[in-house]
Amino acid sequence: MRYYLIAGEASGDLHGSNLIRAIHEQDAHADIRCWGGDRMQAAGATLVKHYRDLAFMGFVEVIAHLRTIMRNIDFCKKDIQAFKPDVLVLIDYPGFNMRIAEWAKKQGIRIVYYISPQVWAWKEKRVLKIKRDVDKMLVILPFEVDFYKKWNYKATYVGHPLIEVINNERNNLPVTPISDKPIIAILPGSRAQEIKVKLPIMLKMVKHFPDFCFVVAQASAQPDSLYKEIIGNEPVLLVKDQTYNLLKQARAGLITSGTATLETALFGVPQVVCYKGNAISFWLATKLVSVKYISLVNLIMDKPVVTELIQSELTEANLKMALARLLQDEKYKQELKADYKELWHKLGDKNASSLAAAEIISLVSE
Repeated sequence: MRYYLIAGEASGDLHGSNLIRAIHEQDAHADIRCWGGDRMQAAGATLVKHYRDLAFMGFVEVIAHLRTIMRNIDFCKKDIQAFKPDVLVLIDYPGFNMRIAEWAKKQGIRIVYYISPQVWAWKEKRVLKIKRDVDKMLVILPFEVDFYKKWNYKATYVGHPLIEVINNERNNLPVTPISDKPIIAILPGSRAQEIKVKLPIMLKMVKHFPDFCFVVAQASAQPDSLYKEIIGNEPVLLVKDQTYNLLKQARAGLITSGTATLETALFGVPQVVCYKGNAISFWLATKLVSVKYISLVNLIMDKPVVTELIQSELTEANLKMALARLLQDEKYKQELKADYKELWHKLGDKNASSLAAAEIISLVSE
């Protein structure tokens, strides 16, 4: 069968790659074409467009790149028509993917959405478009099933794909030592614009904690020059394609909001969640978003497990105080450890990629 997958970010590339492997295991004749990244290509798909050319974050940034986005959408439609897939699999990335879903439905193409858009956070009425256009919704957060049920739409919980990834990493792959000093991990995100905004603030912690080695995780899609320009002469290490090896060794982490917050928690690393973006984009987001937290850890646990420093709160003084608490407050560290354990319990132990592949193949076979 012919599968067309679309992912637009680093996390989508990771989860898409594991889904591609699972599809190949269950369908020996699978022909897979994708928008994604190096991981999806390595897993056995023909890569059409890399996510580094697609990832625009924030209202203002999207408007500034609107012409490029519309050209990508038109190109994607033509490529799908030429490929004639049996199923279109959309992986998160809603601004782009929901437009493609609306068009593909009219072409009679079967559509599976794997990793739901965060419609429970903002623009909730997008569920109506999902009901209209998407044949099967596969969700990775436990509370999403009940959310969709409220809208009289069936969603299937397949588990969170990070569970299988991190279980494999923790159990099967050895640690490669990075430094003799205790490590603080810095994960500044995967997009150039967020790295430029947040990494300089994160690096201000180096002078306050001289007994630690600060290690920056470089996004695979970003060039060395981006980081070296920001880091300058700061005594920090830069590692590429070693994020999980880094998290295995870290005493604490300064983490950009997003999937990385959940990854860090699943490795048991105390963290401060950092977010700072375009001021206009953030102001617009506050008018539209209806969730209490920005980190997946706090959203899943429905309480403030990890400290979130958002926008104007992300200052040198606040970050220094939050990091000191992670390193010095033993009671807080024990509470965090217990909450992380409960987080694992909530997410369960399903093999998300395998279950998602089975659901996709089942739909196509009907």
